[in-house]
Amino acid sequence: MSILLFIIILGILVFVHEFGHFIAAKKAGVRVDEFGIGLPPRLWKKKIGETIYSINLFPVGGFVKIFGENPDEESIGGEDSKRSLFHSSKLTQGWIISAGIIFNLLFAWVLITSGFIIGVPFSSDDLLYGSRVKDAFVLISGVAPRSPALTAGLKEGDRIVSLSAEGEELPHPTISATQDFIASHSVLTISYLRGEELKTVTVRPEDGLKEGAKAIGISLDIVGTLKLPVHQALYAGSTITISIIKSTVVGLFEFFKNIFSGTAGFSDISGPIGIVGAVKNASSLGFSHLIYLTALISINLAVINIFPFPALDGGRLFFIVIETIKRSPLRPSFVNTINGIGFALLILLMVVVTYGDIIKIAHQ
Repeated sequence: MSILLFIIILGILVFVHEFGHFIAAKKAGVRVDEFGIGLPPRLWKKKIGETIYSINLFPVGGFVKIFGENPDEESIGGEDSKRSLFHSSKLTQGWIISAGIIFNLLFAWVLITSGFIIGVPFSSDDLLYGSRVKDAFVLISGVAPRSPALTAGLKEGDRIVSLSAEGEELPHPTISATQDFIASHSVLTISYLRGEELKTVTVRPEDGLKEGAKAIGISLDIVGTLKLPVHQALYAGSTITISIIKSTVVGLFEFFKNIFSGTAGFSDISGPIGIVGAVKNASSLGFSHLIYLTALISINLAVINIFPFPALDGGRLFFIVIETIKRSPLRPSFVNTINGIGFALLILLMVVVTYGDIIKIAHQ
């Protein structure tokens, strides 16, 4: 089920991205040769006007073939070359190439805004909206590696219902009461909700995880449901989307800076296998969590794509900037070769990250 959800989410996000390129090209008068749902081989196709619309075998997103995106003899000097991306103005080229990124960001904003309208889990400690959170509860917001909590099977997102030990019970826990209860007992039983399922686990607190007190290696937050009217949801969705974009950009630049300095590690990034696990966790916590995760992935796809690396949209935009500065196009053979090398390096990076996902699972 988690794999199916991952395929659906990835498919939607790639479709949104490619639709951005498609609609921008159409509006600019650039020829679009094909717009496909899924990846080839084709199962069905229909030509409407000059564009082939197709449904393909592998249900992972989609693709768009824009005339002149990868320059060849036909798009450079053929009969219809004036309608190719290659001969479009630099402004038009930039808009079409960046439209996929823009659509992913807009889609994330729509998802986050929708979450606020239908009700989204939110921290009671938030200075702006915390007082409006309803039905608050203690949530495990993090689990330390190699901790008693991790060994016992507790996970980020679990909702603590009650704690008991040696005949004592804490039926309505708060953060401070939970921490004090854990610190004052050598063995305790925690009842918690994971999604709709009530579970119970026995944990032994240890010294050394928290200064001056026993602990089990969890961080806690008071979380409830926040619903906002539409006009406030639009604003909150905007501010949180911008905040996530900023933190994602900073994190990505830090990662690549560490690569060049030789200090980068792949333990904090996830490939397809890691994302499947995240989808599984989010779906078990409810639909609103899944919406938020989808928005987060959409923003990550957009930010990664804008990075000026060959084969990514950002790399193509970088070439457009160079051509604008030098007032002449780069050799198509050079551009195609660089993009091909970039694509190969991206595949290699994906293999490395996927290997890291497997190692992390093996050590859990």
